[in-house]
Amino acid sequence: MKTFETANRLQALPEQFFAKLGQKIKDASTGGREIINLAQGSPDQPVFSHIKTVLKTAVDDPANDKYPPFKGFDHVKEACAEFYQKEYGVEIDPAREVALIIGGKAGLVELPQCLLNPGDVALVPDPGYPDYWSGIALAGAEMYMMPLREENGFLPRYEDVPEEILKKTKLLFINYPNNPTGAMADAAFFEETIQFANQHGICIVHDFAYGAIGFDGKRPVSYLEIDGAKEIGIEIYTMSKTYNMAGWRVGFAVGNPSVIAAIDLIQDHLHCSLYGGIQEAAAAALLGPQDEVHKQQAMYEKRRDLLINSLNEIGWEVTAPEGSFFAWLKVPEGYTSEGFSDLLLEEAGVAFAPGIGFGERGEGYVRAGLVASEEKIKEAVRRISQLSIFKNQVDNRL
Repeated sequence: MKTFETANRLQALPEQFFAKLGQKIKDASTGGREIINLAQGSPDQPVFSHIKTVLKTAVDDPANDKYPPFKGFDHVKEACAEFYQKEYGVEIDPAREVALIIGGKAGLVELPQCLLNPGDVALVPDPGYPDYWSGIALAGAEMYMMPLREENGFLPRYEDVPEEILKKTKLLFINYPNNPTGAMADAAFFEETIQFANQHGICIVHDFAYGAIGFDGKRPVSYLEIDGAKEIGIEIYTMSKTYNMAGWRVGFAVGNPSVIAAIDLIQDHLHCSLYGGIQEAAAAALLGPQDEVHKQQAMYEKRRDLLINSLNEIGWEVTAPEGSFFAWLKVPEGYTSEGFSDLLLEEAGVAFAPGIGFGERGEGYVRAGLVASEEKIKEAVRRISQLSIFKNQVDNRL
C-alpha cells in the first residue's frame, strides 16, 4: 500500500510528548496493575446536573438538528458577556467582542494562524502549555521562549526579551493561574504586560483556563479587568475546568474586536459552529448558579493541602501552588524530570507529568494534577514513601 508524504506543515509540528507519556501509562497498567494517574489535566468530577438537564432537553428540540449559525447563537454570546459583567465587572459587546470556540485548545491553536506570517515571532512561556507551540508551527512562524523562574514567581521578565526578537514579535501568550506551575498573577503584572505590548505593537492572548481556581482566598484576576486590555488583546475562557465540560469542547474568546473577527473568519472555513445543544448548555452554565463551582474550588484546595503536606511529611520538600489544579514539584537531586517520572511510574505505579514536556525550563520538575480523590492521593504518597527516596532527607530533619 502506498504511503503518502505529509505536508511540510505537519512535519513541522512539535512532538506530542504527552501522547508518549499516555502510552507509558497504558503500558504500565497492563495485567490489571492499578496506576494512580496524577499526570492528567482533565477534571475527575462530573458535569453539574443542571447543565446536563439543559442538554438533555436541547437534544429533543428539532431546531438543534439543523446547522447552527456559523458564529454561534446571539443569545449564547450574550450569556458570555453577562458572565464577564457579573464575575469581573467587564463590559463586553457580544456582537463584536465574543467568539465561540470548540474548546480553549482550538482557539489557542487557531490564533497564530489568524495573526502570524512566516518570519513573525510569538512569545511563549517556558514552561508552558505545549499547544501554544502547535499553532505557531502551523502558521510557519517562530517562537521565543520566555523563562518562568521560581525566584520571579513564575512570571516572565519582558525586559529580558532581545530587541531583535521584539522587532518581529506579533503575539504574546500568557496563562494565569498557570499551567503547569500553579502560579498566579496580580493586576500589576497585567498592567506591565499591557504597557509592554502597547510599546511593541504585540497582541496579548491570556489563556484563562483556570480562572475559577484560586487558593488561600486569592481570586484569579481576569486580564480584561485591567484598563486598556481590550485595546491590545483577548482572553480565552474554557468551560472544561470551571464546569467539568472537558469532553463537550466549548469555550469562548473575549476582547479586541479585530482579533475576534479573525477567529470567526478562520472558524467559518474550518467548522460549522458548535452543536446547538452544547451552546445552550454552555449558556446555562454561565448564567446559572455558581455554588457548585465554589464547592469544587474548595475541593481542589483540600486536595492540594493533602498532597503538599503529605509529600513534605515523607521528606519530599515541595511548595503549594496558588491556583489551577496542578502542583509543580521539584525532583530530587540526581534525577531528570522524565527519569524521576519513569521511576515513580514503574516502581510505585504513580504517574506524574515530566516538566520537560512543558519546555526546557520545566526540567527539574514534575507536574501533579489534583484530579484524583483524597484516597488516591493518600495512596500515591504511601507508595512513593515505600521507595525510601527521601529517607535521608527525613533523617536529616530528625
